[in-house]
Amino acid sequence: MAPINVGLMGYGFSTKCFHLPFIEPNQDLNVYAFLQRARAPVDTINMEAGVHVTADYPHAKHYRTAETFFADPAIELVIICTNVETHAEFAEQALLAGKHVVVEKPFTVTSTEADHLIAIAKKTGKVLTCFQNRRYDGDYLTFSHLISKKAFGKITECEIHYDADSPEWVSKWDSPGLIPGEGMLYGLGSHSLDQALQLFGRPKSVTAFLRTLRSIESETDDTFTVILQYDGDQKDLLVTVKTTIVSPMERQMKLFVRGTEGSFLKFDEDLQADQVMAGMLSTESSFGVEDPASYGLLSTVKEFDGKTQTFDKRSKKYVGKWPTTSGRYLSYYEDVVAAIRGNAELRIKPEQARDVIRLIELARESHNKGVSVPWS
Repeated sequence: MAPINVGLMGYGFSTKCFHLPFIEPNQDLNVYAFLQRARAPVDTINMEAGVHVTADYPHAKHYRTAETFFADPAIELVIICTNVETHAEFAEQALLAGKHVVVEKPFTVTSTEADHLIAIAKKTGKVLTCFQNRRYDGDYLTFSHLISKKAFGKITECEIHYDADSPEWVSKWDSPGLIPGEGMLYGLGSHSLDQALQLFGRPKSVTAFLRTLRSIESETDDTFTVILQYDGDQKDLLVTVKTTIVSPMERQMKLFVRGTEGSFLKFDEDLQADQVMAGMLSTESSFGVEDPASYGLLSTVKEFDGKTQTFDKRSKKYVGKWPTTSGRYLSYYEDVVAAIRGNAELRIKPEQARDVIRLIELARESHNKGVSVPWS
């Protein structure tokens, strides 16, 4: 079967770090075209890598306008890596042009836009999904596995962190006002909020606290705490999703969960992005494999795994480092291909991406009003 022709919109950091390294090794995908508005340079031979697509991908087509890009009938799958305010517009145009679509996180700016795109995708019969690659992080895969094996009994508390101490890139949020689609909730938060929704479902209520800790006064958040409360069988569950840019720690906290039968404490971020930026190929055997020093600590009332746990007399718990499942972003596009070809159900559904955007909207509403707000 011929590979699926891929057209990528944008040639920035996201395209080069999070998409191409996991598309190119996939034999079912062909890097066919790019939309990059910059004019092709005359001298591409001596050009530095990463500047222009015509130098890095001389065999791919180069388009400078969205109109000519979408008009190419050979493009089958469009990957939107442009600014977030353009996501909904470009996704709609791609779907109406008969393309399957991957939209970079956070998906859209509003849940209304997301609902509109979902309706178009259903009408056209095309695959629409969001690039929630963090579902393929090693820590998330590990945590999901432990939950599925009921390692914690009834979970009563969970904290999901995605902290970044003084990151340089927040300086681009330099407006004193709130820019739609900007800020940490739409940025790193769209990943950790997605994980919370996948692990525990829609909450009963949302309570949020947003802060600006960088060196300007702005309504665009760079730090947040979102608290999710539940009802029914999960009425005793409290889920906290946090990101801060003030975190002078040797190792950043990632996950903390407590339940009636056990707990899990995990530090350190998934290493796949760092490995790509260091020049490692995503097909190398050590790619996504975590150092045992970063394994999370699993403590249980009863022995969960005799190979990794020993009985601690002081706490009277079975304690041990639980091996982290290797992260694998390559699986994201393998799953997209399977869905396009009808071989598997779409893993990251647009309705799930829509719920993340709705959760961000409710978090902002909670913060502005100073109250908990119900899911709606």
